[in-house]
Amino acid sequence: IRRPPRSTPSNSSAASDVYKRQVLKSVGGELRVKFMELVKWFEENCSDGVIVAFSGGVDSTFLTAVAKSVLGPDKVVAVTIDMPFIPRSEVEESRRIAGVLGVRHVVFEVELGDEEIWGNPPNRCYLCKKVLFGKIKEYARETGVRRVVDATNADDVKKYRPGIRALREMGVESPLAQLGISKRDIRELSRILGLPNWNKPSSPCLASRIPYGSRITVEKLRRVERAEELVKKITGARVVRVRDHDLIGRIEVGRDERKLFFAEEVMDRVYSELRKLGYKYVALDLRGYREGSMDEMLV
Repeated sequence: IRRPPRSTPSNSSAASDVYKRQVLKSVGGELRVKFMELVKWFEENCSDGVIVAFSGGVDSTFLTAVAKSVLGPDKVVAVTIDMPFIPRSEVEESRRIAGVLGVRHVVFEVELGDEEIWGNPPNRCYLCKKVLFGKIKEYARETGVRRVVDATNADDVKKYRPGIRALREMGVESPLAQLGISKRDIRELSRILGLPNWNKPSSPCLASRIPYGSRITVEKLRRVERAEELVKKITGARVVRVRDHDLIGRIEVGRDERKLFFAEEVMDRVYSELRKLGYKYVALDLRGYREGSMDEMLV
């Protein structure tokens, strides 16, 4: 494995200047300050290159795009982990987005051999991140790149995120969180910069659909993935979670999308299709989608 080559300063500075002009022309105040601080962070900390943990979601796309604009494409490597907890469609989307950004993209397949992870304890995310970022850090050592960053944002650190502790223990840095850049900030800046997925709904790992203490299986993960695809296709909802309670499939959709179920033929079709996947009961969560609803069981 070779180290990413150095880029020419003229290319990186020119791209950075384009982004700066776009932001300076469109925003002011605190958001402008945050963006310029992020540019400065990359300039001061990543002159030898950086590896970005890259899911292809809104946050990691924004972080990778800014890193590329500051450092140049040859000093940025986007690394995606392909594992059973990640929807197949998301891995393919990461490849597409990396191509749009024009950065080097590496995908590692990782097997989760730790039985404790599959047992799904409340600290599952911590255990899983140790394995995944262990692979990324190994790659960083082999390529001689000192900096590994992830796209944890300022909102994430306020929530139940046991995986963040694993990142800190392993020396992975989160500049978005460090600089107080929120999800809303990221979406707005991504829109201004013309990034293709600025309004994409969040898509956490499939294991988050299974209650803590209920064993995770590949069969459950694939069932959840297929169920969510079907609900989106039938209803047109953009934000969909199917929480897998063994015999029960509990559907959450965006609060403003619940009305998409208010037709008998829609409900009948959703019920019929999810029954084919093995759910004996199919329910719509009346509260609608909320992030981390499985964490409510821990309170």
